[in-house]
Amino acid sequence: MAKKKNTKQEKRKEKKEGGFFKSLKAFLANERTQYITGLIICLFTIYIGLALISFFFTGGADQSKIENVPLSDLVAYKGSVENWTGVRGAYLADLLMNQWFGISSFLILIFFGTLGARLMKLTKANLLKRFLFCGSMMIWGSVFLAFLFVKGYEDTFVYLGGLHGYYISEWLISNIGIPGTVLLLLGTGLIIAIFSSKRTVPFLQRLLSFGWMKRKKKKEKPEEPEFQFGENEPEEVMDNPESDIYRFAEDDDHEVTFEVNVPKDEEYIPEIQEEQEPEEDNEEDMPFTVDVPEGDTEEMDPADMEPYDPKLDLSSYRNPSVDLLKKYDMKDYQVDMEEQTANQRRIKQTLENFGINISSIKATVGPTITLYEVIPEAGVRISKIRNLEDDIALSLSALGIRIIAPMPGKGTIGIEVPNKDPQIVSMQSVIASRKFQECKYELPIALGKTITNEIFMVDLCKMPHLLVAGATGQGKSVGLNAIITSLLYKKHPSELKFVMVDPKMVEFSIYAEIERHYLAKLPDMDKAIITDFTKVIHTLNSLCKLMDDRYDLLMKAHTRNIKEYNEKFINRRLNPNKGHMFMPYIVVVIDEFGDLIMTAGKEIEMPIARIAQKARAVGIHMVIATQRPTTNIITGTIKANFPARMAFRVTSMIDSRTILDGPGANQLIGRGDMLFSQGNDMVRVQCAFVDTPEVESISTYIGEQVGFPTAHLLPEYVPEGESSAPGNIDLSDRDPLFDEAARLIVLQQQGSTSLIQRKFAIGYNRAGRLMDQLEAAGIVGAFEGSKARQVLIQDEYSLEQLLNGLK
Repeated sequence: MAKKKNTKQEKRKEKKEGGFFKSLKAFLANERTQYITGLIICLFTIYIGLALISFFFTGGADQSKIENVPLSDLVAYKGSVENWTGVRGAYLADLLMNQWFGISSFLILIFFGTLGARLMKLTKANLLKRFLFCGSMMIWGSVFLAFLFVKGYEDTFVYLGGLHGYYISEWLISNIGIPGTVLLLLGTGLIIAIFSSKRTVPFLQRLLSFGWMKRKKKKEKPEEPEFQFGENEPEEVMDNPESDIYRFAEDDDHEVTFEVNVPKDEEYIPEIQEEQEPEEDNEEDMPFTVDVPEGDTEEMDPADMEPYDPKLDLSSYRNPSVDLLKKYDMKDYQVDMEEQTANQRRIKQTLENFGINISSIKATVGPTITLYEVIPEAGVRISKIRNLEDDIALSLSALGIRIIAPMPGKGTIGIEVPNKDPQIVSMQSVIASRKFQECKYELPIALGKTITNEIFMVDLCKMPHLLVAGATGQGKSVGLNAIITSLLYKKHPSELKFVMVDPKMVEFSIYAEIERHYLAKLPDMDKAIITDFTKVIHTLNSLCKLMDDRYDLLMKAHTRNIKEYNEKFINRRLNPNKGHMFMPYIVVVIDEFGDLIMTAGKEIEMPIARIAQKARAVGIHMVIATQRPTTNIITGTIKANFPARMAFRVTSMIDSRTILDGPGANQLIGRGDMLFSQGNDMVRVQCAFVDTPEVESISTYIGEQVGFPTAHLLPEYVPEGESSAPGNIDLSDRDPLFDEAARLIVLQQQGSTSLIQRKFAIGYNRAGRLMDQLEAAGIVGAFEGSKARQVLIQDEYSLEQLLNGLK
C-alpha cells in the first residue's frame, strides 16, 4: 500500500515538473516574448554602439578616471566622465576597445544586432554562420590591427587592436618573425574569406589567372599566327558565336584586339612557357665577405641576413608576472568630502584672519596628500601667504603642510595637506597600469603616483644618474626595490645587468638568486652582491675600464651612443671578429653611499665621479642612496654629476637643501612620501610599496628559469703592486696549461686574465698565475693598471721557437 502511494506521489511530481518545463518552453516560444527580447537586445546593442563611437572622442579625457579602477568605484564619479553613455558606457567601451579586441569589437554589435533582429522576425539570417564569421573576424582583425599599428600608438589612448591583439602579435613576432606573422595573417584571412563566401574561390582564381596572363604578355613578344585568313574568313569567324578560335574586333581607335571564346564544356588551359634562368650575379654587387669556419670565404649581403637577436641565448626566459605582486583591496576607499570641505573652510578662515582674501579654492585628492589650489584676490603678495605655513598647519591640525607659491604653469598657490586616511600605492597597481605596460623607455622606472593619482614614470637613460636620500625608515630602501623591480619587469637579462653594492650586507641579499640572469661581478668574486669595501673600489675601477673599452668600440663603429651601436650590431653591420659585441645596459646600485665615503673617501668618490661624467653614452648608469645627506657625504662633485634626485623625508632644512638645493624634503610626512627633482621641475610622489616577500617571489621566479652559465663578468682589475714580480717566477714549474694559454694570447693578441679564465674554465687565481708566468716568459708585457697587457709576441712561429727554448 505504501509502495503504491509513493508511486502516485512520484508521478504527481513528474507531472508537475513536466508542466513547468512545458510552460517555460511555451513562454519562450511565444512570439511576443521573442519580440520583446529581441527589442531589448537591439536597444542594448545601440547603447554599446554609442559608447564605442563616443570613445573615439572622449576616451582620452576619461582615461585617467577609469584606468585600473574597479567598476564599483567608478559609480562614485557619477556624471564626471565625458562619454555620452555615462560611467558604465565608458567602462564597457574601454573594456572592449583597449582591454579586449579594439576596433574589431564592433563585430560583437553586428552579431547581437542580427540576434535581436532574428528574434523580432526582421531577418532570416543563419545565427551560427553569423556567430562563426563575427567571432573569427573579430580575433583576426584584432591581431591584424595590432600588428599593423604596433609602433603607431605610443602616445594615444586607444589600442586599435586591443590588448588581445597586442599580446598575440608580440608573441607571434617573437616566435615566427615579421614575415611569418604576415604569412599567417594572410593565410588565416583567406581561410575565413573562403568559408564565409562561396564567391571567394572563383574570385581568387580569376585574380590569379589575370595576373598570370598579364605577366605572360609582358614577357612574350607577339608572334604572327601560323595560319592566314582569306578575304571572307574574318567575317565568318566574327559571325559564329560558338567559335573556339580567335575572334577579331575593331575598336574606336581602329586597333585589332584579341578575344578568346572557349566552349562551355571545355576548360581553357594556357600554354606555359619555361622562364629563362636569371643571369648570375656579379661578384662586385656583393659588398660583404664573411669568413666561415673552414677558412673559405662566402659572399654575403647584410640585408639578406637575419638580424641578430640578443635574447636568443635565453629565448625561453619570461619576465615576472604581475600576479607575484600583492594586490591591496581598495574597493572601500571613497573620497572624504567632509574632510575636504572642512579643510577648505579652515584654510580660507586662516587666511582671512591675516587679512588675505581669496577668490576661489579647489581640491585635488591624491593617495596620501590633498592639494588645495588657492587663487588670491588682486593685490595680495605671495610671500605673505608663504609665511603662514605654520599657522595653516596649526589650524588644520596637520602633521606638516607644504606651500607651493606659485604653482608652476598655473596662476594659483598650492597648499599640500596630508590626508587623515592615507592609501597605499601598491607596486602591483603601478606595474599593471597601461602606462607602464605600453611605455617605450629604454630603462623605465615606475616610482609611484602623483597627487593627481597619475602613474609617475621616468627613464633612467635620460637622467642619467640618480641620487636617493632620506632619513632612516622613511622609504629609501623600498624606493630602491621599486627601481630594481621596475627594470626586472621590463628588460630581458641580455639587455640589462646590475652591479649591486650593499655595505649593510642585508638589503640586496634577496637578489642573490638572479645572479646568473641579471648581475655582474669581477672575475675573482665568489658572490655578485658586493659587501667588501676593497671589492667596491676594484669594481668601480673595473667599470671605468669597461667604459673606456666601450668608447673605443663606439669610435670604431662611428656611433655616438649605445643605442646606435646596438642597432648597428643587431643589423649585422659590425663584425664580431673585430671585437664588436652587443652591449647590455649596466645599472650600478649603491645602497649606503655614506659608509663608503667615510671608509674609503677619494678612492670611492673619484671613480664614481668619472663614471657619472662620461658613462651615459655607453649605457652605464648609477643609482646611489644614503641616509646621511650631509655636505661631506654628498659633495659638490657628486651633486654636479647627479642631476636627478629622489628625496624622502629628512629631519632638517639643511639636509633638504643638500639634496634638492632647496627646502621641501623636511616637510614630507614619511612612509614613502617623496620629492623627485630633475632639473628645475620638482614633483611630489607617493612611492610605490613593494614588500620584501614580493621581491623574494620575483627573485625566485627568475632564479628558477634557465640562466647564463655565470654572472656577467666585468673586466679584470688588479691594483698596482699586487701582481707578482717577474723575477720571482720559476718557469721550470710552469702550469700544464701554459703552452695553450700562450697560443691563445698570441692568437687573440689580447693579454687578458679573464680571457684565459673563460676559455679554459679555470678559477681567477690560476688564470692570474698563468698571466704572471707569461709575463716572466716575455710573452706579455707588465701590468699597466686598467689597461690590457701588451702582447709582445706577434706570430705563432716566434711563439713556438720561444716555447721550444723553454723546454
